[in-house]
Amino acid sequence: MRSSGAQKPHSLTLRVVLSTIFLSLVVISVTGSTLYSRLSAGIKQVKVDTSIIEARSTIFSAQYRLAIASGNPNDSVRDIFNSVITSATTIGTNESGREVVILRVPGSAIGKENYEVSTNLVSSDSIPQYLRKRVQNSESLESTNLQINYAGATSVAGFAVGQRISIPKGGEYEMYVLFSLADQAATLRLISSSLYLTGLALIILIALIIWIVIRQVVKPVRDAVKISQQFTEGDFSQRMQVKSNDEIASLGNAFNAMAESLEKQIARLENLSRVQQRFVSDVSHELRTPLTTLRMSSEVIHNAREGFEPVIARSSELLIGQIDRFERLLEDLLEISRFDAEVAVLEAVEFDICGSLERCIADLSQVGTENGVEINLNRPRDSVFVIGDIRRVERIMRNLLSNAIDHAEGKPVEVRIMASPEDVAVGVRDYGVGIEPKLLNRVFDRFWRADPSRARTRGGTGLGLSIALEDARLHNGELEAWGELGKGTHFVLYLPRRAGDQLQSRLISLKG
Repeated sequence: MRSSGAQKPHSLTLRVVLSTIFLSLVVISVTGSTLYSRLSAGIKQVKVDTSIIEARSTIFSAQYRLAIASGNPNDSVRDIFNSVITSATTIGTNESGREVVILRVPGSAIGKENYEVSTNLVSSDSIPQYLRKRVQNSESLESTNLQINYAGATSVAGFAVGQRISIPKGGEYEMYVLFSLADQAATLRLISSSLYLTGLALIILIALIIWIVIRQVVKPVRDAVKISQQFTEGDFSQRMQVKSNDEIASLGNAFNAMAESLEKQIARLENLSRVQQRFVSDVSHELRTPLTTLRMSSEVIHNAREGFEPVIARSSELLIGQIDRFERLLEDLLEISRFDAEVAVLEAVEFDICGSLERCIADLSQVGTENGVEINLNRPRDSVFVIGDIRRVERIMRNLLSNAIDHAEGKPVEVRIMASPEDVAVGVRDYGVGIEPKLLNRVFDRFWRADPSRARTRGGTGLGLSIALEDARLHNGELEAWGELGKGTHFVLYLPRRAGDQLQSRLISLKG
């Protein structure tokens, strides 16, 4: 079946660039993500280690100073406590400093003084309950990440370190030192944006470099494709330009050498073809005159055969038969020469293909009877009109019918015609000797016979199927064959309803 259209070519450069961008994006994403994770973990770990050291020093200093003040009056303890809070807090910097939150341990003895406090309006709810329980049940430092909530719905990421402390005349308290991670978050945002911008710039640069490199490689290939297309159009004078001394230059030199060789070979074959076509045409025409003389002389002898001896009379009959066959051969050779010279033309008219097929069957019915072959026709009830060359179409059908009768081995021949609004198909099926499937691609070759040992007096000139195929393709149709040894053959003619249109479908299945 003919292709409905040429497949649109894809750009190799675009495909390679897109593939490179995709792979680069994957590599840069994985590398950037890994690098960001390592940097993030490192920056946060440095802050955590520093915070734990500072918190340990702050809490130890507060506990020590409060322990010294255990015998002092309440006012003195309060002053020392306020001094501890002041020294432990970075005042007025709730974005990047540290805060202190002191909460009473639940169940601790309540003294006269309440020392619960949170600096810079930090909400006591910032301390998660799980951290408080760990501090209450431990004598060492406990830490965790959290959100530091300020009054006014302000919240920043932070890190808290806590431990239990004792305040004279106040009881047991939990002291938490909160460190803001806002600076680290800003640093990570800067690193993230820098990685994104760097990755984007790398992808663009890689794509640009790949595009330049691929363009240098692909351009000679495109030139070769363009020149090859010109070759198919018959222009063999084009050559690739070779400007370097690398592998691409070697390709160009090899391509040019191949093109030059092809040009010479095609020119030689074209010249040989012209000579052959001229020879066949000239011989066919030159043989017509002596053949006409032989025809007239043989008819005189044939008409007088009643007065001859039986052997001479039989010879006159054989002479007439061979002259008929010789005339058919000359006609076929002339038709083949027209196809080769591309001067065969269609004389398109509108006609009923069913009626034409019935006439062909009627003309060959006597031959079928002599061979013991019955021809069965399966046709639509209504007429099927097509626009084509009636002489050529009937010649195709006569060739197919004659071929089927010749090889049917006395079995029936089934003829079927189907039509659609766009196409028409005629199938001729015999159940005779058949043909090997591997030889099907040769049945339309000129002078080829499935059985070379078969006597040449049986069958036609060996050009019938070749001419039938050319006639079908002249209508923009197709002629196809199927066969198996012992199962017969099936030839199907596919034609558009209007000669020259594209075939839309195969109405009859070839196999079977």
